[in-house]
Amino acid sequence: MALLLFLLLIVLFVIGVPIAFSLGLASAITVWQGELMPMLIVAQQYITSVNSFPLMAIPFFILAGYLMQSGGISRRLVDFSNTMVGSMTGGLAMVAIITSLFFAAISGSGAATTAAIGSILIPAMIAKGYASGYAAANQAASGALGVIIPPSIPLILYGIAANVSVGDMFVAGVLPGLMITLSLLLFAYGYARYHGHGGGERSSWREMFTAGRKALLAILMPVIILGGIYGGIFTPTEAAVIAVVYSFLVGFVIYREITLKDIVGILQEAAVTTAVVLSIIGAAGLYGRILQSLRVPSMLSNFVIGAIDSPLLFIVLVNVLLLMAGMFIEAAAAILIFVPILLPIAVSFGFDPVHFGIIMVVNLAMGMFTPPVGLNLFVASQISKVGVARLTWSILPFVAIVLVNLFIISVVPFLSTWLPSLR
Repeated sequence: MALLLFLLLIVLFVIGVPIAFSLGLASAITVWQGELMPMLIVAQQYITSVNSFPLMAIPFFILAGYLMQSGGISRRLVDFSNTMVGSMTGGLAMVAIITSLFFAAISGSGAATTAAIGSILIPAMIAKGYASGYAAANQAASGALGVIIPPSIPLILYGIAANVSVGDMFVAGVLPGLMITLSLLLFAYGYARYHGHGGGERSSWREMFTAGRKALLAILMPVIILGGIYGGIFTPTEAAVIAVVYSFLVGFVIYREITLKDIVGILQEAAVTTAVVLSIIGAAGLYGRILQSLRVPSMLSNFVIGAIDSPLLFIVLVNVLLLMAGMFIEAAAAILIFVPILLPIAVSFGFDPVHFGIIMVVNLAMGMFTPPVGLNLFVASQISKVGVARLTWSILPFVAIVLVNLFIISVVPFLSTWLPSLR
């Protein structure tokens, strides 16, 4: 039955069935053929998987992201970042990276970050003389910071699936996220220096202050949200609600760039995105329930522990598996499928669950800008008008950079566990 479950899923993926339907159909057919449980359980487990208070944070963070895209927050962050580093060699590419870092700490979504920032900066970089492939690849990779820098939807899902504090996962993502950001900034500088892309005019202190004042409300948002979570004032779910209220007030009342007419469209886009994500979560929860009933995690755990005696070899194999999975499976589904299987084995090898979660999320973040189903890649391709095949070659240096960071994160647990240990 376990073999049937895996084969059905692979076949459905190959023929192009959407992820949620693939997981649901494979699970339902396996239950029906193997008579594992009453078919009524299929529907019940689907609902149970999404009936969770922490999961309520996901639709609210998605809505907050759309409100910020429409409320002028992304443009003000771009202007502020430009006054800080725009005059440096490779300044415009650095602006894309730094702005993505700020926006990622607000929206929690890689695709939202790529779309909101890329729509402004990809055309600006191309007009400045940057190769269109590099401009798009730089934004696609920078947008992946949205799932590493907290708050992050994949970090929330991992915390729920692994029964780990979501607050701890948020804190743990800070240092790895900043390290990857620094690596991207260094590459942007080296690329611009090699290709002769100088910076713009140096901004005066007055211009920097003005841009900072205009972007202050946008910059304060992650401070309020993350400070409230880490300070124990509110939970991540409550923080997501506060993010919605804050982004609405800033965009509608203060910046006045959201109109009543816009709200209907924003709610529709958020509802569609939420439905897709929660459908995947529900189907993946059912799939995981069947895996547990077939004792697949325990069988694999016993096999791996017996066949592998080195934690280093184990984590290398896990990274290879997750990198391949991230190329084909959406991050939410991958987390809910692989956590029940891999986490018990990782713990038996002495890995901290928080550290292992960061390794998993960074792997899946790479999947967002690698073909064939990297969502950031498609968003950047659409904005830049560069074909995905051509963009794939441009993205390879960024894949190499994140791979180096992934290796460091994997072998240096301190980067992921130090900040949570201070809470």
